[in-house]
Parts: sequence; C-alpha cells; structure tokens
Amino acid sequence: MSWLCGGLRWTAGRPALAWYGGGGPLEHVERVSALTYGGDVAFRVAGAERLCVGVRRGGCPLRAVVPRRSSGGQCPECARLERSRSVAADTMADDPRPYAVYLAWFGPGLVKVGITADERGSTRLLEQGAVAFSWLGRGPLMAARRAEELLRAALGVPDRIPYKDKRAVRTSLPARAERAREIEELHRRAGALVGWPDSLERAPFEAVDHAGVFGLEGLRPMTGVVTELVPGGVVAGRLLAAAGPDLHLGAADGGVVVLDTRLMSGWELAGARGAEGAQGAAVGVTVPVKSVERGVQGGLF
Repeated sequence: MSWLCGGLRWTAGRPALAWYGGGGPLEHVERVSALTYGGDVAFRVAGAERLCVGVRRGGCPLRAVVPRRSSGGQCPECARLERSRSVAADTMADDPRPYAVYLAWFGPGLVKVGITADERGSTRLLEQGAVAFSWLGRGPLMAARRAEELLRAALGVPDRIPYKDKRAVRTSLPARAERAREIEELHRRAGALVGWPDSLERAPFEAVDHAGVFGLEGLRPMTGVVTELVPGGVVAGRLLAAAGPDLHLGAADGGVVVLDTRLMSGWELAGARGAEGAQGAAVGVTVPVKSVERGVQGGLF
C-alpha cells in the first residue's frame, strides 16, 4: 500500500505528520508519525502527481490531481462538499455542540478573535500557530458566532491573520508578560461591551502561552519559504520549531527554511535516502524555495 501525506496534526499538544492509505479510490487508513524538535526531517517526493485529499481527509473518489501550490489540497468538488457542512463557512448552524470564543495573539498588533468546538480544547489554537491566547466565553454555536461578530464590529479585531504575517514575527517576539498584556487589555475591553449574548458564559482572563510548545525560544530568523513540492524533490533539515502548519527546518547551509505542511498533503512521500551527511544529519532542500533574505526579491535557493 502507498501512503499519502495528510499534512501536520497536533496530537496531545505535539506535532505529528498524518498519513492515509492511497491504494484505492475510497480507502482511508490514517496513521501519524510524531515529530521531535532537534530531530531530522528528511523526505523525497515519490509520487508523480499531487492527489486531492478528499472531504475531511477521507480520500477523493475521483483521485483528482490538484495544483502543487494549493494550500487547501482539494479538488473543487471535494472543497464544495467540505464547505457544505462547515462551521467556518456558516453552513452548519444547527450544530448542537457548545463552542468557545477566544482571543489569539500571534505577535505585536496581531490579535484575532475566533471560535472552536469546546470539545477540541486548545487544538484549534495550535493549528493556527497562536503564540498566546485566552478564552472569552462558552455557549451555543450561534451565541459564540454573535460574540465573535461583536468584537469585530466594536473593537476592530479581525477573525483572520495571514500566515505570512505570523511567520514574519515569530523570531522577534516580546517577553511572555508583554504577550499576555496585549490580550489581557483586549479581554477587558471585550468584557465591557454591551450586546453580549445572554446564553454565552463568560470566561475570566487566563493567558495560555505556546512559545515553548512550538519551540520558538531562541529561534533563528527564516531565510526561505518552500513554495511547492515537485516530483523527485527533497526536503531535509533539522526540526527547530513547529507552529500551526509550519515547520522551521535548519538547513545544511546554516539557513532556516519554513515548510508549510499543507503543501505536503496529497503527495506520496518516501524517506530521503542518500540525503544524510557523515554525522547522520539530514541535509538538502531541492524543491523551490523563495528567499526572504534582506535585499533579495523573489529569489530561489
């Protein structure tokens, strides 16, 4: 059986790569492989094409080919089906589960409001790469959604922050106390707003910090970002940090390359044999990488 990558998962507060069986059009057998900071990540793209991951990573019955640079990893039909029952797309208003409203901090001035199913705990915050966060309240889905809209309208807090902005500030974060202070002030202002849904139970301010979980302390600035995977291409390096879907890899030349693992989903990958140095350390990145070194515009390694 061949195994297709399903991208990064946060399991029990730790990063892992997910895999599912790709031997048949409807087959779905998932497994995960844990990632360890300081360990080597080394793989070669074994497949000739990138396949759609299907609805909820269940495999695509059409085995459709998707663009290499797509972060979604789905064909149009599977993407449509995914959104037909999605809280994010507001097509699942009848979900009876309780939801939690949160404030997530990604860097100075980068705070967003969002909601997540209460049963998922902080997993959604890890998936987004939130460096720090605090809960605002818990209650029915539509009450949580109204609270989210209230903060956007009254305080101008967005519900979305681009990944490129999150990446840009990860290596220059202020001290932990300062990280908490910004969301504490917004939490206070949010609590004073008029119009909170009565059915939403307020949560006291309590900052949760993920810098240690992500491995961000002392992280070196990135020098490049992988733009796509290609057949036969190799990605290999020392895992320095993981935040949201991103892996920060120490490359053989001393640089730090960021790999958005959403680009891995749908590819058949294999261990990168022959991509190890004399000390056993993985080396080599042979896929397209956009340089983010100062003074370089749109270059490739």
